[in-house]
Amino acid sequence: MREFAALFTTLDQTTKTNAKVTALAGYFQTATDSDKLWTIALLSGRRPKRGVTTTLLREWAAEVADIPLWLFEESYPIVGDLSETIALVLPPATGQSDKTLTEWLEIVRDIGQQEPDQKKAIIVAAWSSLPPIERFLFNKLITGGLRIGVSQKLMTRALAQATEIEEATLAHRLMGDWTPATTTFHDLIEAHDPKADASKPYPFYLAYQLEDLDALGPPSDWRAERKWDGIRGQLIIRSRQPFLWSRGEELITDRFPEFAAAPDFIPDGTVFDGEILAWDHASETPQNFNALQKRIGRKTVPKKLLKDAPAILYAYDLLEHDGRDLRAEPLDTRRALLAQLVDTLPKEAPLRLSTQLPFETWDDLAAIRATSRDNQAEGLMLKKGDSPYLAGRKKGDWWKWKIDPLTIDAVMIYAQAGSGRRAGLFTDFTFAVWSGNDLVPFTKAYSGLTDAEFRKITAWVKKNTLQRFGPVRQVTPEHVFEIAFEGIQASPRHKSGVALRFPRMLRWRHDKPMQEANTLDDLNEMLETYG
Repeated sequence: MREFAALFTTLDQTTKTNAKVTALAGYFQTATDSDKLWTIALLSGRRPKRGVTTTLLREWAAEVADIPLWLFEESYPIVGDLSETIALVLPPATGQSDKTLTEWLEIVRDIGQQEPDQKKAIIVAAWSSLPPIERFLFNKLITGGLRIGVSQKLMTRALAQATEIEEATLAHRLMGDWTPATTTFHDLIEAHDPKADASKPYPFYLAYQLEDLDALGPPSDWRAERKWDGIRGQLIIRSRQPFLWSRGEELITDRFPEFAAAPDFIPDGTVFDGEILAWDHASETPQNFNALQKRIGRKTVPKKLLKDAPAILYAYDLLEHDGRDLRAEPLDTRRALLAQLVDTLPKEAPLRLSTQLPFETWDDLAAIRATSRDNQAEGLMLKKGDSPYLAGRKKGDWWKWKIDPLTIDAVMIYAQAGSGRRAGLFTDFTFAVWSGNDLVPFTKAYSGLTDAEFRKITAWVKKNTLQRFGPVRQVTPEHVFEIAFEGIQASPRHKSGVALRFPRMLRWRHDKPMQEANTLDDLNEMLETYG
């Protein structure tokens, strides 16, 4: 645990990419195999599930610190992080622990199975044996909230340096449904058998947002498709079984039974990349995201929902064909094979070939992009015809050209302090629009302002609080913000009757009095047009 704590401290104290990679590579060269495996798991999002509620942790910490619970609760929003608050209020450790990172994580993994009294004894004993930084990390692990400022891409780069295995090879090996309980460092990294896990997806190729269309060069070099608002996924057919993966490395096959029969008509050794969409079979067009959203998070799908929102994979790339990895082939080659394969499928197959949009000039393409919202699309995808399929987010060959968001001007009525880096600042706000003479709340947003603007609005909130509701403050309705969002839908759960998709603050409207903010009628008009 000491070595991991030292690594965390080094990573936390630098913003330089090379320094982080060097620190990680050094750790991977010296740590035990089990600790390396757990570190890889943590940095790739494979954290143990929380086994203790934060309510109990707060109560136990206040008891051990011999302070009233109300004082702990008052300290928490000031510090802005529960794990750090606990580490700060506890008395100094009375013992010492030599447990490794693996041993602590096995405790964290298994603690959920214990009775409350046993949980308390285990956690209090840990607090009394760990120095401050290790105690903080233990708290993060026990709450499932450990976040380290290192992307999986940087971690993979460091692992490549330490093992002398190619980064792209490691990226593929780290994909799939593994945990430290189901594999070892040797089996996962060093003695990897590419046929050992038939379900393993390829690392997804991700695009950057396009900023300069003219910098792309001749339009003839590029291929364009609509950017659909669905779930990015890979459909894998291996060992005569279907596997459906989301971009977040979640195996979601059971949630989409439409693909259960895919091995009956798709050759073994095939991997598609595409967008999972709710599909209107009558018009052969995508339904809007609201239809698909009803299926997200469900482990089982009722028959009515299967009928109302049937899913397909809108395929735009072929990554594996007859068991052969095609990622190094040009896009045009992969696309031709994909078209041939889709053409052989029966009409009832839950798979369609994405449409490439013909254009001769960039002005032609801009005109097509302008029709995106009418076609339930988010914009366009631009891909170079000779591009290979790379891993992760790379600049150069793949770009997303999204349409401008919808916007509405709203009045801030509630504010809540942030956490972590934003501790001490009010960063989470509730916004309202007018309904007659009343302000009706309709959305929350917490991103989009600069640090200077957050500091300014924080000072104002402290002076203009009308009421407090726990960590939330009701403030004087005065300030107008332009709220941007990607979509709107009806929502009976909200007082306003609407819910926004990806709301964020676009700008602080100092020029606009609150009486000129938008109305609920304006939102409902947007709902009729774009919902």
